Amino acid sequence: MSGERAAAGSERAAAPPAGAPHILVVDDDDRLRKLLGRYLRDNGYHVSTAGSAAEARTSLDGMSFDLIVLDVMMPGESGVEFTRGLRRTASVPILLLTAMAEPEDRIAGLESGADDYLTKPFEPRELLLRVATILRRTAQPPPAEPPESIGMGEVRYFPERDLLLQGEEPVRLTTAEADLLRVFAASPGETMSRQVLCERIGGDVSERAVDVQIARLRRKIEANPQNPLYLQTVWGRGYVLRID
Repeated sequence: MSGERAAAGSERAAAPPAGAPHILVVDDDDRLRKLLGRYLRDNGYHVSTAGSAAEARTSLDGMSFDLIVLDVMMPGESGVEFTRGLRRTASVPILLLTAMAEPEDRIAGLESGADDYLTKPFEPRELLLRVATILRRTAQPPPAEPPESIGMGEVRYFPERDLLLQGEEPVRLTTAEADLLRVFAASPGETMSRQVLCERIGGDVSERAVDVQIARLRRKIEANPQNPLYLQTVWGRGYVLRID
């Protein structure tokens, strides 16, 4: 976090309200872990902390969380390794924190199953925005009266809600996956290059990251991701979403 601004304030905020999202902060840096925990509590969240992947796993065995804020560079099991392992059994959203800013590092985090990736140092306000965006996306229930949707075999997507259903069951989308699927849904049948997709998604998105998210979306949309019927590659041109 940038400076000590997260700890600033004339008075400590009141205790989070009942029903506030519960966040697990995992960082081996004791000072930063406490700073993050205090800042999130002061902004209305319930917070638990852990100093290692092993401690985080113990916390997950005994409690449920709405989001994990996870440092990448930890001794022993790294944040990326922990995320990859957790994704085999759980879908709790994960926001990775790291001092490494290279595109390859971001891609490794996304490939492991993280929802978002925030590079240190960061502004406290940006952390709050990322947390709120992830929680808003993952907390949305299926609509009582579904809005306009698009069909892809047994899967339906509701763009207005960033909601993907497999039959009647919601399929969880990460922030990056939802951003990409929303772009495709706005222009079904249009072949878009990686560059165009990056521009329409906006933000700090690389062409390599687009390829990663395409592969992950296919696993959630396609009956056979190796032979996609809906999210197809147009060789030499880019990608296209075919719908029913």
